[in-house]
Amino acid sequence: MTPFWSLSAAGFAATAISFGPARMGFGLFVPEFRSEFGMSTAAVGYVSSLGFLGFLVGLLIAQALLARWGPRLPVLSGLAAASAGMLVVALATNLAALALGVFLAASSAGLAWTPFNDAIHGNVRDEKRPSALSAVSTGTAVGIIAAGLAALAMVLAGFSWRLSWGLFAAAGAIALLGNWAVLRRVEGQEPHPVSQIGWRQLIDVSAVPLLAIGFAFGTTSAIYIAFAADHVVEAGGVPNVPIEATPALLYMCYGLFGLVGLLTGRIRDMIGLPTLLRLLMLAGAVSLVLLSVSPGSLPGLSLSAGLQGMHVMMTSAVLAFWSERLFPSSPSRGFTAALLAAAVGNVSGPALAGLASDAFGAAPMFLGAAALPAITAILLRDRHGQERPA
Repeated sequence: MTPFWSLSAAGFAATAISFGPARMGFGLFVPEFRSEFGMSTAAVGYVSSLGFLGFLVGLLIAQALLARWGPRLPVLSGLAAASAGMLVVALATNLAALALGVFLAASSAGLAWTPFNDAIHGNVRDEKRPSALSAVSTGTAVGIIAAGLAALAMVLAGFSWRLSWGLFAAAGAIALLGNWAVLRRVEGQEPHPVSQIGWRQLIDVSAVPLLAIGFAFGTTSAIYIAFAADHVVEAGGVPNVPIEATPALLYMCYGLFGLVGLLTGRIRDMIGLPTLLRLLMLAGAVSLVLLSVSPGSLPGLSLSAGLQGMHVMMTSAVLAFWSERLFPSSPSRGFTAALLAAAVGNVSGPALAGLASDAFGAAPMFLGAAALPAITAILLRDRHGQERPA
């Protein structure tokens, strides 16, 4: 198998676990966690933000490991953290244990994703890198679909949410073994071969739009992940669907529509990066508006989840190949800078949204959150879509 296919498959599996159930599973199972642990809306926001803080910490640790040992160690460490964290959630008996498991599981996303930028940069031809990086990013969609199917099976078969999380942990262990097998065969995985530019060199004028898009994307996606399923359940669900199955339906639509992320590189080639960025920011905004105004409508719910899935998967792919092009001498560090901007939004968004929801209600909170990506789309200019260093 060529490096293009082996690294694409390994990265796809890694993100399917770390960004699927490990990072987004908490939001999917919030109704069960509320019932089990007596959580308020503010507590949901805090635990969600704690998970995204784990993502931020994972990003920083990944860079330290990557600089010394190459991509293999951070990727494998991330998948080990995913399995361990999801097992802790499955066995949690109190809110503190749940929060610890969520933190540990979500850290896997920061550890296991960015190293693939260096692995692919060093082993895949330039013209194929956007496709490989898009495949890695879109693994998230399959992970979310699988998590949604597990939640649906939980409802239909009547088994505990704990079994779902136990199965997630086992899947993480399988992905760990698969990545170990691939990464040990790929050349360039020993002491880090890519030159390491300083963090200050990443704060370049051409990188400001990348960081701004990352922040808006991180804030929007984190708020949706933390509160969407719970909001729909609190609104009474949708007609002809058991209310307990509504979160699974939402996440499955999210993941299925997100598979379009595999085409991100081709769509960018057809319409250009600036136009693609505007459409993605607008998709995120409309997704939140629909969730606010029509949580009890099946078409509204499906479209909201689908637009959010496209927003997340395609923007993730854009951040991956955009940063790789802007910082060719240090692709993982450039990608990490973009994801750190997203992580700031990840951490602050749910915590503030939880407080706003308690004070004003969920519907106004979602409308307020929609303003950030909408304003970003309006302010974006063609010159902001520069893909090569100045």
